[in-house]
Amino acid sequence: MKEMPSPVKHPLPKAEALAYLCVDEFMKTLIDAGGLAAAFELGLIDYLVQNSKVRLDDLRDGLAIDAQGLRFLLDLLMANHVIEMDNGDIGLTPAFLRALKFRDLLEAKLEFSRFVAPDMVHQFTALIRSFQQFGRDSRTFELFCYGRSLENSPENFKLTKRWVRITTALTKYEAQVCLQYHDFSRYRRMLDIGGNSGEFALRVCKAHPDIQATVFDLPVVCDVGLAHVEAEPEAGRICFVKGNALADPLPKGFDLIAFKSMLHDWPEKEAKQLIAKAKGALAPGGTLLIFERGPIEVGEKTPPYSMISFLLFFRSFRSPEIYRDQLKASGFSAVAVRRIDLEMPFFLITGTNA
Repeated sequence: MKEMPSPVKHPLPKAEALAYLCVDEFMKTLIDAGGLAAAFELGLIDYLVQNSKVRLDDLRDGLAIDAQGLRFLLDLLMANHVIEMDNGDIGLTPAFLRALKFRDLLEAKLEFSRFVAPDMVHQFTALIRSFQQFGRDSRTFELFCYGRSLENSPENFKLTKRWVRITTALTKYEAQVCLQYHDFSRYRRMLDIGGNSGEFALRVCKAHPDIQATVFDLPVVCDVGLAHVEAEPEAGRICFVKGNALADPLPKGFDLIAFKSMLHDWPEKEAKQLIAKAKGALAPGGTLLIFERGPIEVGEKTPPYSMISFLLFFRSFRSPEIYRDQLKASGFSAVAVRRIDLEMPFFLITGTNA
């Protein structure tokens, strides 16, 4: 691509901004992830957090696990470098303790992977043959039940909160990387279209106290988002507007509009329409920012189990050139593309409302 990245005032990501990627080290295979999920659910991880070094008998007495099952689970966890044994003392490894700092993300990835794993086993051929067939037969789309996010009810709120919790955990850490690559300090009014729980807006507001943020999303998603941010000090600077971004008018007058992991949900035609609508909501000279996963690159090794949730969406992740061309076609100037390598390629695409 010909465009050079726009200069930024922030440094390139520091080690701590990327540290969360270590969680994938403990989800390389289905067996690794299964053993770790069991350790969380059975209380073994929490027990070892509270008791840094324990004997096997004490661990057996403290947990409701039969001796044979416990021994096998411990073997799996040692092979996965979650725990270590020293002279009969069992404890969490330093590497896993570092990963445990990102427990919300680790548990979200375990939950997301386990939900979609049956589709990898039973529907992967359908996915390769035809996305339409996969969409009819898969379980994955039962999780992202956007149709249940239109009208609030206890059941709809519960179902929406389930998938929003997963996207929120991902966004919490991906936003920190975006903040390292793009200078948000010059903005005052931000609109996050399809902003889910408001987590991306929240991270921006935490880093920049002069920004007021608006999240535009489906009604029940906004209700979940309000509950998510209400206890945060920045809650007064974040508002939610309910609507359908394709069908309903957007609020106007923003100097920054963001699409974070949102446009891949839409076919190219609709994505272009959303970009054009965003241009109409931007103030002159304002910035449109797209932060999206790019196409999956397999390389010389097959992807680890930790990638399974994204593999099933491989058709959705587009080349950044598509977004670049869509921005240019919509009349944006100074279009820039930057690649950021996380657990898979991300792209930060920006354009100025001429």
